[in-house]
Amino acid sequence: MNLPFIRWDAPGPYEVAFSTRRGGVSEGAFESLNLGLLTHDDAGRVDENRRRLCSAVGADHESLAMNKQVHSATVNRAEPGLRANDGDGLWTGESGLPMLKLTADCLPIALARVNGAPALALLHAGRRGLLEGIVEAGVAALGGKVAAAVGPGIGPCCYEVGDDIAADYRERFGAVAVRGRKLDLWTVAEQVLRDAGVESVERLDLCTACNPAEFFSHRRDGPITGRQGVIGYVA
Repeated sequence: MNLPFIRWDAPGPYEVAFSTRRGGVSEGAFESLNLGLLTHDDAGRVDENRRRLCSAVGADHESLAMNKQVHSATVNRAEPGLRANDGDGLWTGESGLPMLKLTADCLPIALARVNGAPALALLHAGRRGLLEGIVEAGVAALGGKVAAAVGPGIGPCCYEVGDDIAADYRERFGAVAVRGRKLDLWTVAEQVLRDAGVESVERLDLCTACNPAEFFSHRRDGPITGRQGVIGYVA
């Protein structure tokens, strides 16, 4: 099945893709490839959307591993078909085991081990997760030499925050984290990745809030909106 998604040419035997909102069966505010169940969308349509995405990247839908995302720094080892454990990261070294992380302004991040046995991690990294240490936890879960790709998320063009959040980010990450009142998650994610020893960091720098035809955005649309994400597996 042909779906419009953004493939990461990861260095190794990996299939990794960042989805858009196009190519699915959902309607209204969730049009059309909504991957999130906790969005008031029809569960059957969401399941079909996930099936379509899995088919597009050659993954087995029944084995798809997910988390119950809670804006934490918890990275779980993926298990086939398991989707209920709290956490915001998944990793695996098992060949053919697909993983999916969901986002709607937060950053989807893919990590690939590039030396030793292949292993892949996918992260949901939002404002709270970046502060909690989700990126560092993902890098540590893989070990070895790691490459990273930072997918579509809300950009510094659109993400205005209050003084308390801005202060927390400036204290933790320095002046580059906030431009006036605009939080720059893209730059923060890259900084954290490089500080964790990741030398190869690819950034898409695609703002979800700026692109309503391509992406869902909680900041732009409010709570009634869908979810895109990042899917991947060790090939």
